[in-house]
Amino acid sequence: MIYYFSGTGNSKWAAEQLAAKTGETAVNIMTLSAPPSADAQTIGFVFPIHAWGAPEPMLEFARKLTGKPAFAFGVCTCGGEAGAAMEKFRRIFPLDSVYSIVMPNNYVMGSELESEESILRKVRAAKERLDVIAAQIRAKQPVSDVQTGSLAWLKSSLVNLGFNFAARSTRPFYVTDRCISCGQCARDCPAHSITMVEGKPRWGNKCYQCTACINLCPTRAIEYGKGTAARGRYSFVDVS
Repeated sequence: MIYYFSGTGNSKWAAEQLAAKTGETAVNIMTLSAPPSADAQTIGFVFPIHAWGAPEPMLEFARKLTGKPAFAFGVCTCGGEAGAAMEKFRRIFPLDSVYSIVMPNNYVMGSELESEESILRKVRAAKERLDVIAAQIRAKQPVSDVQTGSLAWLKSSLVNLGFNFAARSTRPFYVTDRCISCGQCARDCPAHSITMVEGKPRWGNKCYQCTACINLCPTRAIEYGKGTAARGRYSFVDVS
């Protein structure tokens, strides 16, 4: 079983690719009412890196898992570096193998997104990398293949702590007159923090910064502070 958390589709795609190549099943953890037992199974975790750390929902899910798997692996998707995120995750749930995969950036709140050329290049490279990872998982090889980058523990501790404390506010979100009241943002929100009030989204206090609402809005009606109005949007698109 491969459990994943995904905002704009990078980790969902990676999990589904691995599932198809290994004969496993990919499951979105946000659809589960309770964590199942991992006892005597091959189990995988696939998730994006948020400020050099694993996202809160995946950490909570891993803490609640019971049983001892026959083989466990973790794959994180990131814009470049994962920091010490996978080593920190291993302290919560022991993993035999860990990997990172470079995928297109979706953090529109922090910076301009990538060009189409860069996105296509990264997805093609990720496809090739997933073939290698899947073969090693099928063989149950213990592997540590993570691009940690410099100052990994500093980034995954202090910087990640600052992100979780100060950068996950919903207050900067707002909706423009382009909103068509479709409600997709409320349906996509894994934190269930968005409600539709008089046809417009209203954000509660909880936010994972998954970027689903702002990136997947079909009319680009959602903004975050002053910076996102001039930036593009990203959602995963497979490359044949």
